[in-house]
Amino acid sequence: MTDKLRIGKFEFSSRLIVGTGKYRDLDQTREALEASGVEMVTVAVRRLDLDAPGGDSLIGYLREKNFTLLPNTAGCYTAKDAVRTCRLARELGMSDLVKLEVLGDPETLYPDVVQTLEAAKTLVDEGFTVMPYTTDDPITAKKLEDIGCAAVMPLAAPIGSGLGIRNPYNIEIIRRTIKVPLIVDAGVGTASDAAIAMELGCDGLLMNTAIAGAKQPVRMARAMRLAVEAGREAFLAGRIPRKLYATASSPLDGVVGSDQA
Repeated sequence: MTDKLRIGKFEFSSRLIVGTGKYRDLDQTREALEASGVEMVTVAVRRLDLDAPGGDSLIGYLREKNFTLLPNTAGCYTAKDAVRTCRLARELGMSDLVKLEVLGDPETLYPDVVQTLEAAKTLVDEGFTVMPYTTDDPITAKKLEDIGCAAVMPLAAPIGSGLGIRNPYNIEIIRRTIKVPLIVDAGVGTASDAAIAMELGCDGLLMNTAIAGAKQPVRMARAMRLAVEAGREAFLAGRIPRKLYATASSPLDGVVGSDQA
């Protein structure tokens, strides 16, 4: 495929990014990842079990399959903690590609924009390829791009809510405002949500609960893969204009008995 997702120096054929938490066990995690067709997976640095034997550990499996690891700063509530977590990921041998997540509230898990901007600047200055989780505010998205972030990741709805794209208009405005990849992070509940996000012009999607929390995670992973691909194709194809009245699929010109014949 020539339609690649490019984030900084990284390049991917899949536009779906998935998390590795909340699955029943490691076997289910493996099956879901394979069904999703992803190349990049996000891992919470603070939750990694680095002492588990290689063959029995999540990190061992991910490295064996050559997934691009996207360490994230889940659980951080200050810029200082987020930066420290990214530095730890670098010391552990992960890539400089990081998902920056600085939360402002433990109940809604909404991002703290001020702390996110502060952490993003520090990390960019230190050579990290930064993908920040943020609100669906076009002004903040532009500021993150100006700082030097390689992508911007607005939420579509609260993390784990499954509510879908609550404000498609803001997503469209962000798409027109920034030139770096736009990746929706959080809020997707099912395949139709994923397709809609891609049809709006998003470059990719990051999700975890929508797959891991489904009744059949492996089947949902496959559905999300297909939805992302279909939504991207539809966006590139260009939909027909919306109209309030019908347009005949088969023109009447030349039809026997019609006035045009």
